[in-house]
Amino acid sequence: MSRHSHAKGRETGPSQRQLRAGELIRHALVEVLREEALAEPVLHEVSLTVSEVRMSPDLKHAICFVEPLGAGVTGQSTSEIVAALNRASKFLRGRLARTIDMKFTPDLKFFHDDSFNSAAAMDRLFTNPRVQADLHRDDEGEED
Repeated sequence: MSRHSHAKGRETGPSQRQLRAGELIRHALVEVLREEALAEPVLHEVSLTVSEVRMSPDLKHAICFVEPLGAGVTGQSTSEIVAALNRASKFLRGRLARTIDMKFTPDLKFFHDDSFNSAAAMDRLFTNPRVQADLHRDDEGEED
């Protein structure tokens, strides 16, 4: 019987090791993005939030979720910014290798984090007058 046979057939979340490595990479990546001048002109004058880094089980691949702040102000679209980050991923990986203490520096793949858009849509929904009326009607109807 293998060590991991209990997880077969079930989806399990990331291990503690993956979570710790992801946070280590996220913090180091934020520092590198803040301090380094990247060659990609699209990334000049763009502030980024690195919201999450998901690591593969072998810790050799990292999926980095980013949200550009003020992308519309600089005239760059989110997809252009994410594409520029992916083009600069080898450079960023090299810089990460100098700052983190891991056996392997993972390959980086960047994606736009849609959770910010989802949260904004839910906020708009909850501030909708029709939804507010339903919420207040439910509150008045409940008795403790």
